[in-house]
Amino acid sequence: MTPLQKQVLTHVEYCIHHANQRLNKRLSIPTVNFNQRGKIAGTAHLQKWELRFNPILLAENPNAFLNEVVAHEVAHLVVFKHFGRVRPHGHEWQIIMAEVFKVIPKTTHNFNVSSVVGATFIYHCPCSEYPLTIRRHNKVLRGQASYHCRKCRQPLQLKAS
Repeated sequence: MTPLQKQVLTHVEYCIHHANQRLNKRLSIPTVNFNQRGKIAGTAHLQKWELRFNPILLAENPNAFLNEVVAHEVAHLVVFKHFGRVRPHGHEWQIIMAEVFKVIPKTTHNFNVSSVVGATFIYHCPCSEYPLTIRRHNKVLRGQASYHCRKCRQPLQLKAS
């Protein structure tokens, strides 16, 4: 575990302890993993009581990660235990972010994700081109999905390289 990952763990613990004090709860420290991939900075798995963080985005954005992303994900867990199942970034989550953690409730990060974006495949129609992710490309190859142009509504075809 890197020193930065240890800082994230410490901040998760701090957020849980702070929420326990403010809300008179006895929430346990969640399992924390650093195996989130892609453009997502972090996720909260409510039933598993687990947080997953993206180690690449953490290394590239340490301050914003510690100041925003950790509280964002912990807030999802706190909301789940305090209110039950509600909208992910709804009123309850916004209250926990603003009132308990004193963090502006933003639903998405604005990190540069160029280092974590995977390969794309260019699909086209008569009027446009669209880059599709490898996941969508593989769904097309397996016959599980087809995609259409937003403008002309024609099916997209893989562009010959």
